Amino acid sequence: MLNEPIRLLLVDDHTLFREGIARLLEAEERLELIAHFASAREAIASSALDRSDVVLLDYDLGESNGLQLLQEMRGRRPEIKVLMVTAGLDQAAIAQALRDGASGIFLKHSAPTDLIQAILMIVRGGSWIDSSILSKLSAPVPSLPRQETRPALDLTTREQSVLNGVFEGLTNKEIATTMSISESYVKALLQQLFEKTGVRTRSQLVRVALERQRSE
Repeated sequence: MLNEPIRLLLVDDHTLFREGIARLLEAEERLELIAHFASAREAIASSALDRSDVVLLDYDLGESNGLQLLQEMRGRRPEIKVLMVTAGLDQAAIAQALRDGASGIFLKHSAPTDLIQAILMIVRGGSWIDSSILSKLSAPVPSLPRQETRPALDLTTREQSVLNGVFEGLTNKEIATTMSISESYVKALLQQLFEKTGVRTRSQLVRVALERQRSE
């Protein structure tokens, strides 16, 4: 994928926004917009899904929400990267999106150039989560039953440094450079974090780590 354009699928029911983003993506030589759709039904029925590297998925699709489509897409192609592109989400929807395997959440009011960076970041194995999204995840949840809170994470200093790098959206290589260790060691530490938290993706790791931190 390094020498070829990143193949994108865009799903958004707002015509003006969809067409504007389509023009932005088509002007970027590192990206190739394969198709764009207004509905979940059109997207899931299209063969474009099987040829895409990244899906830019709106949350509010009118007839349905993006979380339903996210689950279908990840069920059909677990390796595909999905970036939720939305005007805003509540805390429950944010947590659900990350739990279901979204690689990040991008807010529509952000700069268009940031969208390009978000796509490149998740393709490199990172995650993109807007700072305001992290704030929502960190906020207390009054309705959460006490017995459901999880124990605090028992992390080594290096595991915590890797986790901090994941919070910042850094790639394994960038974390390795920051910590002055090898990239393979970063991968090993990341795997240890996955095992300790019981997750499989970086975005799920962010969600679980924040949930446990606020329960301390």
